[in-house]
Amino acid sequence: MTENLSSKTVVIVGAGPGFGRTLALQAAAQGATVVVAARTESRVVEIAEEVRAAGGSAIAAAVDATDPESVRALRETVEGHTDAVHGLVYSAFAVPSMKPLAQTDHEQISRGIDLSVLGALRTTQEFTALLEAGAAPATGAAPATGAAAATDSATGAAPASASVVMMASAVIHHSRERYAGYKIAKTALVALGHSLATELGPRGIRVNTVAPGYIYGETLKAYFEHLATKYGGTVDDVYAHTAEKMDLRRLPSEREIVDPVLFLLSDAASAVTGQTLTVDCGEFHT
Repeated sequence: MTENLSSKTVVIVGAGPGFGRTLALQAAAQGATVVVAARTESRVVEIAEEVRAAGGSAIAAAVDATDPESVRALRETVEGHTDAVHGLVYSAFAVPSMKPLAQTDHEQISRGIDLSVLGALRTTQEFTALLEAGAAPATGAAPATGAAAATDSATGAAPASASVVMMASAVIHHSRERYAGYKIAKTALVALGHSLATELGPRGIRVNTVAPGYIYGETLKAYFEHLATKYGGTVDDVYAHTAEKMDLRRLPSEREIVDPVLFLLSDAASAVTGQTLTVDCGEFHT
């Protein structure tokens, strides 16, 4: 595999057993040292061990993104291993209320915003100095801007930059009942990404969001099994019914969500910032 992330440090906050695990394994396979962080320490330890068993480099750390002290402790842990971070992926997730707004408690919405939006902001704020260090050229100089950056680009070498990728959701593209609370949080996350891209761009830090639709992994398979049992039919029936809405008539795999994130983390995306990339096999056209 091409080592697009060779010698880079990538921090993954909210590294779960599906997307987060796959991202950690693939980023490490591309040469990155990965920091896997989530609330459940045993889970991230297991992922880090799997990365190392595959020949990669990984650090495990517990973090609660809703607790500023916990996020600060994560940054201090990372600083104990490196003086620069080149990529930050924020994918912390909690199951939303899935109720119409008329039946949704305001506290549930507040918790969703705290985790999805303020958690992303807290984490980015804590890691900004390390990301800026990651964006600096090997000489240690400040990130190139203006004509100097254009000159670098003309030589064929991408200007140095660091990358933040925030995981939103294709829920931002629809207003289906019961998804409103989740949409509020994820739409605000996209807005946060836009504003951070503008603020951090002069410091060489790119900020983008990825909005996946369905992710066909073990969690979704288990949900489809539940639906098949509840309503009759098979998992294949549920899958086919769901995939009818997609242009490609299938659902993206975890790897197909991870690969665009890896692109945004890499120097191949050195001119991409302030964008939202929807990955959903063509359910929504944006």
